[in-house]
Amino acid sequence: MIRLTKHAADAMQARAIRFEWVEQTLARPDWINADPDHSDRMRAFKAIAELDGRVLRVVFRPDGQMWR
Repeated sequence: MIRLTKHAADAMQARAIRFEWVEQTLARPDWINADPDHSDRMRAFKAIAELDGRVLRVVFRPDGQMWR
């Protein structure tokens, strides 16, 4: 389950990022690394075909069975 913060929802709307792209990125990332600024967060990356292969970065915090 994915729970968006208000900041994330606002950023997605402003940048026309589809929720399905976020889901795909978290479910099947091309790669993941630690967020260098926040030890409790990770970054997932995925090339999005509908965006001509541009890479989406999703910053998340694993929280049991949920991503925030």
